[in-house]
Amino acid sequence: MIEKLPYPPKNKKGWPWTEESASFAKKMPNGDPWPKITIVTPSFNQEKYLEATIRSVLLQNYPNLEYIIIDGGSTDNSVEIIRKYSKFVTFWISEKDNGHGHALNKGFSKSTGEIMAWINSDDMYHKNAFLKVANIFSQHNDINWITGKNSWWDKEDNQTNTKEVYKNKYNYLLGYFKWIQQESVFWRKSLWEKAGARINENYKLMVDGELWCRFFLYDDLWHVDKLLSGYRTHGDNRAGKFMKDVIIEMKKAIREFKSHTDKKTLYNAKTLQKILIENNKSLLNKFYNLKEEIDYNILVAKNNSWIKKRKEFTLKSFHEIKNTL
Repeated sequence: MIEKLPYPPKNKKGWPWTEESASFAKKMPNGDPWPKITIVTPSFNQEKYLEATIRSVLLQNYPNLEYIIIDGGSTDNSVEIIRKYSKFVTFWISEKDNGHGHALNKGFSKSTGEIMAWINSDDMYHKNAFLKVANIFSQHNDINWITGKNSWWDKEDNQTNTKEVYKNKYNYLLGYFKWIQQESVFWRKSLWEKAGARINENYKLMVDGELWCRFFLYDDLWHVDKLLSGYRTHGDNRAGKFMKDVIIEMKKAIREFKSHTDKKTLYNAKTLQKILIENNKSLLNKFYNLKEEIDYNILVAKNNSWIKKRKEFTLKSFHEIKNTL
């Protein structure tokens, strides 16, 4: 694929400029066709980073990719960048929209993929991410949404940090939601449809966190022990500039999540909250059934297979648990 794409700027080297992901066989190892993956990129005036985002999608070399770019009527060089890659993109449009959530809904309304995700126009996928994603969903029909390790890029496309972050519905119910890294999340279309098949446009910043709350109502999150994507830090990130509003929206989303959560799960959350506030680990051991339920789901690669494992439920700081139930 790399030889088919427009030449990168002369000062750009490495991923995703002069490097690409591994090539794919015509079919999966089990003989099945590769599942269609839909990626949506919403964008507005992100000419600095948009091309790197696009290349990180296309240079996955994925054989059954549906790539949709929704530009909000950018006034910088974004449209020219999209046009450069337009023959490799399934659909794109540039017109004024009503914000981030609206752009995503426009994109996902055109989605036909079995596996879905979005990546914002300043973030990037890691090499070979789609290969991992496709194999996981194909090997485990009971897994409906996944996330990779958290990672970060700087302004020059360098990976600066990685971190293992584990979350489940109990973290969210207790108000400990920082952070499921949005760009590393992939899900099945069937889960999307169960959860309402929409992005909630009433949220201006935490459209992802609100969606995760709805996903948690239907299924558990699985954590992949590999890098899939990364968040770019550049000083103008909306979440960083409006963190107070981010927290307000997440608390609102969690209140709504609780209102739809079954009584057993709420009871377990209250029990867990008491244990954590008292820092009473011996008490937790007495609740064996609860302990089993609150452990995290892990996927580890071994000999071309993805093995299911569990990791003990922990919170980084008991001080972050608040009496919100």
